[in-house]
Amino acid sequence: MAKKVVATLKKQGGVTYAKVIKAVKSDKTGAYTFREEMIPSTEVNASLKK
Repeated sequence: MAKKVVATLKKQGGVTYAKVIKAVKSDKTGAYTFREEMIPSTEVNASLKK
C-alpha cells in the first residue's frame, strides 16, 4: 500500500514538499535499504546528486 503525504504539509502560500526515496547499499552485507525523506521541492535535484 502506498503512503499518503500528511495534508498539513500542504498550505497555501507555503513551501511544497516532495518525498524522496533512495536505495542505499550496505557495505557490510551488500543488501539494499531504502531511505525516505521529506524535503522542499526546490532542493530535490541537489539531494539526488549527493
